[in-house]
Amino acid sequence: MVRRVAVVGAGVSGLAAIKCCLEEGLEPTCFERSEDIGGLWRYTEHVEEGRASIYRTVFTNSCKEMMCYPDFPFPDDHPNYMHNTRLQQYICDYARHFDLLRHIHFKTLVTKIRKRPDFRATGQWEVVTQRDGKEEAAVFDAVMICSGHHIYPNLPLDHFPGIEKFKGCYFHSREYKEPEKFRGKKVLVVGLGNSGCDIAVELSTVASQVYLSSRSGSWVLSRVWDHGYPWDMVIVTRFRTWLGSILPKAVSDWLYVRGMNQLIKHENFGLMPVNRTSRKEPVFNDDLLSRIACGVVLIKPDVKEFRETSVLFQDGTVQDDVDVVVFATGYTYSYPFMEDDSIIKSRNNEVTLYKGILPPHLEKPTMAVIGLVQSFASTIPTADLQCRWTIKVFQGLCTLPPVSKMMDDIDEKMGKKLQWYGSSTTLQTDYITYMDELASAIGAKPNMLKLLVTDPRLALEVFFGPCSPYQFRLTGPGQWSGARRAILTQWDRMLRPTRTRIAPDAPSIFPIPAMLGVLFLLLLLLFTALYF
Repeated sequence: MVRRVAVVGAGVSGLAAIKCCLEEGLEPTCFERSEDIGGLWRYTEHVEEGRASIYRTVFTNSCKEMMCYPDFPFPDDHPNYMHNTRLQQYICDYARHFDLLRHIHFKTLVTKIRKRPDFRATGQWEVVTQRDGKEEAAVFDAVMICSGHHIYPNLPLDHFPGIEKFKGCYFHSREYKEPEKFRGKKVLVVGLGNSGCDIAVELSTVASQVYLSSRSGSWVLSRVWDHGYPWDMVIVTRFRTWLGSILPKAVSDWLYVRGMNQLIKHENFGLMPVNRTSRKEPVFNDDLLSRIACGVVLIKPDVKEFRETSVLFQDGTVQDDVDVVVFATGYTYSYPFMEDDSIIKSRNNEVTLYKGILPPHLEKPTMAVIGLVQSFASTIPTADLQCRWTIKVFQGLCTLPPVSKMMDDIDEKMGKKLQWYGSSTTLQTDYITYMDELASAIGAKPNMLKLLVTDPRLALEVFFGPCSPYQFRLTGPGQWSGARRAILTQWDRMLRPTRTRIAPDAPSIFPIPAMLGVLFLLLLLLFTALYF
C-alpha cells in the first residue's frame, strides 16, 4: 500500500506531483536542491550546478490558456505569452494557493535512490539526501522523479573538427544570460532551435554580425497566428487531430507542409527543413525573419571545420574573424542519484519508459519519471495528467499489462516517432493523442457523445476549440467544478490583455445591406431580360 511518496524536484512537475498526491490522500515529501521553487523558470544571474538555466529575456512559447495548471487558470489580465518572471510568480501563487510549500525540503540534494532489500515484496525505496553537509536516509513507498531534462548540456565537440584550435570564445547556450558583453563581436550560433534563434535575434541588436548555423533547417512560426490569435489555440484542437488521423499520410503531409509554409517561403530564407514532413517541433520566433531580412542574422549550413579565427561551412564558404561561438545544441538527460541507472535506461542506454513514465521492468511499479516528454503543448498540463495517472498506478487502481506487452507498446511508439519525428529516441509525442491515452485509463477523458447529448455547447467547444488543460479536469479523479466555465470563457480571457483600447469594429468589406441590394438588382435585371 503506497502512502509515503518522495518527489525529486520542485519545478512545475514536482509541484503537480505534490498536489496530486495530496488529492489522493498520500503523503508527499519533496526534495529541492535550490532555495526556491520554479525549476527551469526561476531565473538567476549566474548558472547554478545541477539546475536548469535560462537567459534574462525568455518568454513562453505556449499561451496562458494552453499552459496553465488545469484547475488554476492564469489571471484574466495576464498577457497571452509571458516573461519568465511573470510565469515564476504564477508558479509561486499556485504553490501557495494549494499549500504545497510545507511539503518541500529546500537546499536538500538527493544523492542516492536505491531499492530496499525487500523491494520485490514491498516496492519500497531508500532515498539518501544531503543538507548542510549532513546525510540522511529515509524509506518511501514510491518515488516520483521530477528533475526535468534541461540540466545537463549536450556539447558534442567531437562533431566539430578543429574546435581545439579556435582562438575565440565558445560555450553552451546554458551559459548565456544577456547580450551586452558581445557588443561589436562577430558571433556564430550553432543550432536552429528555440534557444538558438532567441539568442541569435537578441545578439543581433548589439553584435556586428550574427551567423546562425543549421544542419537540417526548421519550420519557423510566429506566436501570433490567424487573425492575431495565439498559435496553439488555433492549431491544437481535437478536430485537427481527428482529421490528421483519418486522412491518408500523403494528404496529411501535404496539408502540413502547406500550412507551415503558407506565410513565408522558408527556402527563400535558408530555413526549409531537410525533412519537410517531419513533425519535429518548429521554432517559435516573431523576430527572426525580420532580422534575416535586415541582414543582421545570416543563415549558414552545418559547420565542417573550425580554424583559429574562422569557420568553414559544409557548402565550402568560409567566415573569417569569428569572435564567439554559442552552441545551442540541446540537452541530455541524466539521473546521477540513481544507484542502478539501468532502471530508467534499460535498453541501449536509452530511456525506456512505459507511457513515457514508468520503468517497465520493476517488480513493483513504484517509480515514475514525470515531465520527460515533449509535445506541441506545455509541460504543465502534461505533467499534471502524468501525475494523476501515476498515482492511480501506485494505488493499484490502474492495472498495468505484463512486461512483454509494455515493451511492445514502447517499441510501437518508437516506430511511430521514427515515422513522424525522424528519430525513435526523441522525447516528442502528439499532445492530444498522448493526453487522451492517459486520461482514458483513469476516466478523465471527455466523453464526446455524452457531452453532445447533455451539453452541446460545451461539446462543440471541446471538439472544435483549443484542447486546453481544463478539458482533462471535466471528469474523473481530480474533477474541477470550474472546468466547464473555464472552457467556455477561454477566448474572452485570451482577448482581454490585448484589447486595452476601445476600438470600433472593422467595417465589413461587403455590408449585408449592400449585398442584398446587389442581389435585388441582379434579380431585377434577370427578370427584365426574361420578360422582354
